[in-house]
Amino acid sequence: MELQDKVAVVTGGASGLGRATVEQFLADGASVAIFDLNEKEGTVVAESLGPDVIFCPVNVADDDSIASAIAAVIQAFGTIHICVNCAGRGGGATKTLGKGGRFPMDLFRDVININLIGSFSVLTQAAEHMANNEPDENGERGVIINTSSIAAFDGQKGQVAYSASKAGLVGLTLPIARDLAYYGIRIVTIAPGLFDTPILKGLSPEVKAGLAKNIPFPGRLGNPEDFAVMAKHIVNNSYINGETVRLDAALRM
Repeated sequence: MELQDKVAVVTGGASGLGRATVEQFLADGASVAIFDLNEKEGTVVAESLGPDVIFCPVNVADDDSIASAIAAVIQAFGTIHICVNCAGRGGGATKTLGKGGRFPMDLFRDVININLIGSFSVLTQAAEHMANNEPDENGERGVIINTSSIAAFDGQKGQVAYSASKAGLVGLTLPIARDLAYYGIRIVTIAPGLFDTPILKGLSPEVKAGLAKNIPFPGRLGNPEDFAVMAKHIVNNSYINGETVRLDAALRM
């Protein structure tokens, strides 16, 4: 699928991986709706990027919030061709059982609800509209991209909730690809490694350099632009479907 004249929804689009994806898609001729919980930042970003971008305040843990935003996209652009889920949260660096006691179940549920269930709710609501699109020359009507993590495979101590949520995104990729094949809708999951995003903003340059030492090649943290280029390629390459792609410079945690 070409990005020119397509409509994309990007959750978490006000910063980090999401914002880089928004900018990449715009550069290739798409119209983009930014879905983000940060209304102030989302509004500023949308206004700075021009008339082909709208901002919709969205809490991905709230189905009604998502539905209202989807309706706003349809009103503004007429349809949806692409859905990229970048919204998510960390897991709190909490062990299953530690000095403070066992893992808080409210925290576990919150991480799963935002990272896994929220992504599923957004993509299913977007897919309803994709299914009504006229197919292109490859029979495509839509593309869905989810954001997992290498923690889905290489989870560390204290990442039980985060790893579970990201592993869930990996696990639903192939079934969704099979479910949506009838409609000509593809789904691919990206599993990033260590990326220099707002999640790491509290770390010093020295700590970031220490993290990068474990990355085989290139020996640096990933840039949001690396993710955006992969997202663009997935949209453009109609034969990638039902797959999880590690984007980690050969890092194994």
